[in-house]
Amino acid sequence: MSETTTPRAVLDVWCELQCPDCRTALDDLRALRARYGDRLEIQLRHFPLEKHKHAYAAAQAAEEAAVQGRAWPYVEAVLARAEELGERGEPLLTEVARELGLDAEELDTALIDGRHLLVVDADQAEGRAIGVTGTPTYVIGGERLDGGRSQEGLRERIEEIADRLLAG
Repeated sequence: MSETTTPRAVLDVWCELQCPDCRTALDDLRALRARYGDRLEIQLRHFPLEKHKHAYAAAQAAEEAAVQGRAWPYVEAVLARAEELGERGEPLLTEVARELGLDAEELDTALIDGRHLLVVDADQAEGRAIGVTGTPTYVIGGERLDGGRSQEGLRERIEEIADRLLAG
């Protein structure tokens, strides 16, 4: 018995959890999820910017949230409070974890022991290598789209590429 596989497309989203432009981009990501469902795999890629001192810790916390099965809900909750993250730092990260029913103590321990540093560093290095300079930046079908300059028309462009990829 042969199993048929549905064509899939992958959208890498280079994001930073203290970035107001990334928060704005969530509306587009929700719309893309609604339109494509499982046919479009949206992958969070970390690109913490030096100008945001808590972004690196937030990226590690998001990785721990992923381990606990709640990556996107966590990312969305932290982005919704990006300004507060700038003011409060790591205590906000554990507070959001607790609010979402995650193991906040384990998340806190992950920030201390640095178990997710390599993932965040690898994402950042890969981003630099492909020319990511700001967030959000999208990569789909080998094309890089910079949302840090303007979100205008990006969702439509992503949809064009996704439609082409999914058509096979």
